[in-house]
Amino acid sequence: MTQVRILVADDHDLIRRGVRTLAATQRGWRVVGEAVNGLEAVEKVEELRPDLAIVDITMPDLDGLEATRRIRQRVPETRVLILSMHESEQMVEQARMAGAQGYVLKSDLSNALLKAIHEVSQGKQFFTPKASEAARRGRQNTEAEQEKIGPSKEPLTPREVEVIRLLAEGRNNKEIAAEWGISVRTVETHRAKVMLKLGLHSLTEIVRYAIRNKIVLSR
Repeated sequence: MTQVRILVADDHDLIRRGVRTLAATQRGWRVVGEAVNGLEAVEKVEELRPDLAIVDITMPDLDGLEATRRIRQRVPETRVLILSMHESEQMVEQARMAGAQGYVLKSDLSNALLKAIHEVSQGKQFFTPKASEAARRGRQNTEAEQEKIGPSKEPLTPREVEVIRLLAEGRNNKEIAAEWGISVRTVETHRAKVMLKLGLHSLTEIVRYAIRNKIVLSR
């Protein structure tokens, strides 16, 4: 019998109640904690050390992506399953970059959550079909984009490389500005120069560039 200790973090009581109900149907599964925002999720994972954290991607105080990053850094033995309304390639890629081992669309919860918990808690990965398709499209586009981008004639500055790293890790312009003690407009200028030098057109392309060039590691 598989023992699975679960923490569920979602600001909607209906979702938390649904996970509790589902866990009650499985021998050995137990919800050991709940959180209503990202900061509380990180704190409770550190305190309770669950096998699995089910984390909503959109929460107050700290979003699910940043909460996932902190959980994986501080309690690496806890695996993370993301719940999301977004099936975009960009969001799936950012969840993987943050360290999530699973990604379930809320529209698929009724028929996918049980299998997702089984798979992720056993050390496997699980992405619902729409999320898997988004990830597949991203992999298919990588080679074509790499040819399109080509080598930059003007080398990146250390500051620009750091901008790429932080953006690829999920930081936004405001967060980078606060960390560096500069204005948001200055960060926007760095970002625009990076995209111009490399021929990039979106955050998704920045993430892929960062992975290909080992500025960040794919998880």
